[in-house]
Amino acid sequence: MTHDPRPRIVQRGLYAEELQIGVVYAHRPGRTLTEADNVHFTTMTMNPQALHLDAAWAEGTEFGERLVNSMLTLATVVGASVAQLTQGTLVANLGFSEISFPRPLRHGDTLYSETEVLAVRPSRSRPGQSVVSLVHTGRNQHGDVVVRAARSTLMHTREET
Repeated sequence: MTHDPRPRIVQRGLYAEELQIGVVYAHRPGRTLTEADNVHFTTMTMNPQALHLDAAWAEGTEFGERLVNSMLTLATVVGASVAQLTQGTLVANLGFSEISFPRPLRHGDTLYSETEVLAVRPSRSRPGQSVVSLVHTGRNQHGDVVVRAARSTLMHTREET
């Protein structure tokens, strides 16, 4: 590898003290979820739910069609936050709570993700790390909320002590 004298900026997430409480971080671009995404995720995770896999059966439901697996919706919303917030600065997920799916996501819908920072506090047991409380929200292309999840994480601070 040759030496390149130009300055280099490596993308990373934010350290705990860089997060702003009450701020909503909009993660872009959105992600349009396709039938292929849904079938792949659903079968990969061994979920045989007909609502995600059986078009003929799903036509007879109140939705009239297959729906995107809610776990794919949740995973995509959280995943969309990584580059902006936690890439290289997350230590661990501590837990998820208060997860809701107020509306379904359908094949071809575009999912837009955002995260609000609720709280940041120094870890009592891990110097140089903080416990961060987040709420992830996913909306479809019409602005309808399709998922909301509270999440607790352990994140690095800029200066680990």
